[in-house]
Amino acid sequence: MTETARLSELSRWIGRSESREDAIVAAPLRQLSALLDRDDPEPKAGEPIPPLAHWLYFLDTHRQSELGPDGHARRGEFLPPVPLPRRMWAGSRLEFLRPLALGVDATRKSTIKDVSVKDGRSGTLVFVTVRHEISDARGLAIIDEHDIVYRGEGGATAAPVAAPRDEAWRREVRPDPVLLFRYSAVTFNGHRIHYDHPYVTGVEGYPGLVVHGPLIATLLLDLLRRNRPDTALRRYSFRAMRPLFDTAPFEVCGAPDDAKRSARLWTRDAEGAITMDAQAEWLA
Repeated sequence: MTETARLSELSRWIGRSESREDAIVAAPLRQLSALLDRDDPEPKAGEPIPPLAHWLYFLDTHRQSELGPDGHARRGEFLPPVPLPRRMWAGSRLEFLRPLALGVDATRKSTIKDVSVKDGRSGTLVFVTVRHEISDARGLAIIDEHDIVYRGEGGATAAPVAAPRDEAWRREVRPDPVLLFRYSAVTFNGHRIHYDHPYVTGVEGYPGLVVHGPLIATLLLDLLRRNRPDTALRRYSFRAMRPLFDTAPFEVCGAPDDAKRSARLWTRDAEGAITMDAQAEWLA
């Protein structure tokens, strides 16, 4: 079987689903607030959790013997067995139908929505889209479509594109190893590119520890929350364009459009390139 034919076989995973249940408890919210350097009040039962905080629940808890050499769970169970070694979070599209409250029991149903194979500058790429539906006793609360990209070893990163300079909001972030470790800990993320410097530089060939895609997306929404604390988020989408590393600070930036009740959010690296582009929309 050719490589192309083998990759096309992965489409058989489309439609597979799994469900997980979890209690929306306070401890992960305290931890997230601390690593974001926020002075939030003590979370109370019945209050809405912050946007994207659902990523702190329904976590993968595979046994140590089930992990691959990169720290991720071995493939071929829920996620398709993509035969490419490198895996990254490429982007997401989220819809917040209503807040998920602290203290409730919730369910996440995850479904493989699409598997596609593309040829890029870095060689063959496989994109897997997973649709997550988060519900509680009142029904559906959050829809979260998550794009994962797999690629081969040694692939080139995208050419830099200059980031916008018209931001109304800006905050500098210094992604030191402690910040990255704490985020890995609160999300039970074993991917070694985020905390194992000898592995990420010697095996995967990056210049330093890689900043988590969901952490960057969370920092961008945190910028919105700092500037518009009473915003009731309706939709949020983001696309990762280039990786960020612990080798230099970066900036989270935002430009609101009050007429459209939205804001463009982006990250700008030390060279002035955009690395993540996001869009947030809120209710009136």
